[in-house]
Amino acid sequence: MRLGDMTDFLSVSNHQLALDVKLEDEPTFANYYLAESSANLQAVSQLVDFIQGGMSEPVVFLWGSASVGITHLLKASCQLATALGLKARYIPLAEMQSQAPESLFDLCSELDICCIDDLDVIAGKREWEQVVFHVYNRLRDGGKQMILAAHTSPSLLDLCLPDLKSRLAYGVTYHIKPLTDEEKVYALQLHAEQLGLQLNEETAWFVVNRVSRDLNALFVALNRLDHASLAQQRKLTIPFVKQVLEL
Repeated sequence: MRLGDMTDFLSVSNHQLALDVKLEDEPTFANYYLAESSANLQAVSQLVDFIQGGMSEPVVFLWGSASVGITHLLKASCQLATALGLKARYIPLAEMQSQAPESLFDLCSELDICCIDDLDVIAGKREWEQVVFHVYNRLRDGGKQMILAAHTSPSLLDLCLPDLKSRLAYGVTYHIKPLTDEEKVYALQLHAEQLGLQLNEETAWFVVNRVSRDLNALFVALNRLDHASLAQQRKLTIPFVKQVLEL
């Protein structure tokens, strides 16, 4: 399946890049930007295919380091599933640790697609692992689907329940890879354009080299520059960036 056939859900161009940016818009595949040369292009294409029922496997596992956009992809999966008339829910396990593990049963009941984030958070917690294991079996036996995510591959998760580890090995696994520095420069320029700013390549490289390699941190900095530029009616030059970001 070609991404160009899914223009309502996934927009691709030579300059669009994968961003894990907290945009005001609801995370969708349309605002998870990709370059045609992106290492994540195939994974995202097949994830969309999975939601549309084009894969026989009932489970997909996404993994990657922080700020590569995994949470965005899970929420985008829910948005697409809902648009297709399916019942879907995004469930961040990191935010559920004060609750009883059994609460996961209620959240996942009657869902067509269950998107569970932060699986590494419950690794080594037997009660949580057992609940995830039983939820996995219920959904699979009921012909439903799951998308699981963590910051490490399923084979490296420090799980204490062998049955859960073996279940995770059955599904399809995609490694969502971070952007290169060149892609981050393009990403900054594109987001600046969305904000109505002009950010030339030299200044964008300065921000990447001097602020952070973390994409979220880069976009926080860009938002600061946006507010300062509007308030002071200044262009985004290197001296102005130094002043605003105190570099």
